[in-house]
Amino acid sequence: MEKKQFQTESKKLLDMMINSIYTHKEIFLRELISNASDAIDKRYFRSLTEPESGLNRDEYEIFITADEDSRILTVSDNGCGMTADELENNLGTIAKSGSLDFKSENSADNVDIIGQFGVGFYSAFMVADKVTVVSKVYGADKAYKWESEGVEGYTLEECDKDSVGTVITLHIKPDSEEEDYCEFLEPYSIQRLVKKYSDYIHYPIRMDFEVTKPVEGKEGETEKTVERRTLNSITPLWKKQPSEVTEEEYQSFYSGKFYDYEKPVKVIHYRQEGTVEYTALLFIPSHAPFDYYSKNYEKGLQLYSSGVLIMDRCAEMLPDYFSFVKGLIDSSDISLNISRETLQQDHQLRTIAKAVEKKIKNELQKLLETDREKYESFFKAFGSQLKFGVYSDYGTHKELLQDLIMFTSSNDMKYTTLKEYADRMPESQKSIYYACGETAEKALRLPQAQAVISKGYEVLLLTEDVDEFTLQTMMNYNDKKFVNVSTDELDLATEEETKKLEEENKSGKELLDFIKESVGGLNSVRFSNTLGGHPAALSSEGGMSIEMARVLSKMPDAGEGLKASLVLEINSEHAITSKIRELFESDKDKCAKYCKLLYAQARLLSGLEIENAEEFSGLISELMI
Repeated sequence: MEKKQFQTESKKLLDMMINSIYTHKEIFLRELISNASDAIDKRYFRSLTEPESGLNRDEYEIFITADEDSRILTVSDNGCGMTADELENNLGTIAKSGSLDFKSENSADNVDIIGQFGVGFYSAFMVADKVTVVSKVYGADKAYKWESEGVEGYTLEECDKDSVGTVITLHIKPDSEEEDYCEFLEPYSIQRLVKKYSDYIHYPIRMDFEVTKPVEGKEGETEKTVERRTLNSITPLWKKQPSEVTEEEYQSFYSGKFYDYEKPVKVIHYRQEGTVEYTALLFIPSHAPFDYYSKNYEKGLQLYSSGVLIMDRCAEMLPDYFSFVKGLIDSSDISLNISRETLQQDHQLRTIAKAVEKKIKNELQKLLETDREKYESFFKAFGSQLKFGVYSDYGTHKELLQDLIMFTSSNDMKYTTLKEYADRMPESQKSIYYACGETAEKALRLPQAQAVISKGYEVLLLTEDVDEFTLQTMMNYNDKKFVNVSTDELDLATEEETKKLEEENKSGKELLDFIKESVGGLNSVRFSNTLGGHPAALSSEGGMSIEMARVLSKMPDAGEGLKASLVLEINSEHAITSKIRELFESDKDKCAKYCKLLYAQARLLSGLEIENAEEFSGLISELMI
């Protein structure tokens, strides 16, 4: 029996195949099962077009046996089998794919064949030190055996085999300190791998299990028996029409696949046809997983190609702002790399990802319009992520997401969308107003917010760190500019009121300068007519608001420059202002103390800490004596 060399330029290529292409050794079983499925597909297809007796569809199967004592694993099928020439060409030539040739020859018949590269078979050498293939084609008198121990070459000879098909025998490597190869001989480990990678191969994958059962009619006695089990589900849920799947089936699939036993908010199940064809089954969870807002969370959809799991988390299929979505994509059109574990960055991938993004957006929009309560529940869990999506990438995605985000409204302290706010705006209102606070109630109590509300305008109450950055990134909505009520952009006064205020600030300049000097750390001090019954409040000038400065100051690399230009606004008509005016003329030391107290009060109203608590306490005590 002559030993032959592999038909490649060097043994180095096979060595690379065995040791470098695949990330996980367990992939070998997926590859062998996929090859077996292709072989059955070929036989079944030929039975439809050629005068072959063949088998009934339900008679095809893939069978696995494992002998832990002799360390032998076999994967057999009753597919098309291979002739001596086919064994020579397909197994003796690395990267020669008989499946790809078959698919090309029958391209007009929509043949769904998994194999493409002709290297999957060689993954067996990652776990086996010898591989034997015995194969027989339909109608042949002879069978042939191909055998190899790896890079040293292979032998090919005639042998006996009763049935049509192929049996692949793997002599599993001995265990070592680095690798525990015996797991590939354990029936339940094999069952787990089949379930993980090949659950939706459309032929039954069967295996015998030794089980212990009670002896019928003999209480307390047991006996060992062999039970043949089908390891795979065969028909993927997503291959069915949505109208054929019940809500309970979706829930069972979701909880079993993604380990979430709470009902998802939304199920998105559809098939896309056209230039790129794929099926999507997506779930929008009802709550965020415990690690969702941590760096440990991994986004992504499961990726299948013709029912075979290719990637457990394909991050490229989801943008960050929809990273909460769970589910899968099944497509035979995507370009896989040679190991079928990762993807080529190509047009098909980008096309699918873009279509999935649009579908998720549209379904969320539909949920908002048809089931407000359910959408608000979803938004409480994942609204921050949508806002981050608006803010990130310099607002590139704001058009996509702006109608999905919500904020608490001063009208009824409930969620409102930007569209709903804009639709309620009176004609006289030129801007969309918002106020920031630790809670909606605190934001509502800001003097400037109350001033806006007194004009009959609605205020959005922002409570999350990302909120103001989101609105500032958007800049406007339907040509209505966003205005923080605690900034110098707030302008509610009439022309006459503005003129009067300018005169007051001009005439009171000496007092205002004294207040600024007494307090320290202020950009300016001015009189205001938008404080209602409050004596004073803080606002800011320039692009950095008080809230933005507070958020940025909490960052690990925050610098000294991340401060708002603070403005102390004083109600010119308040009794305290009259008192300060009197003291400015009669007792400047006491006036300075009043000014510091007034500033501390304004900081508290704005949600800021008092800068010098000891001084503040002393001033309060002094006034109380």
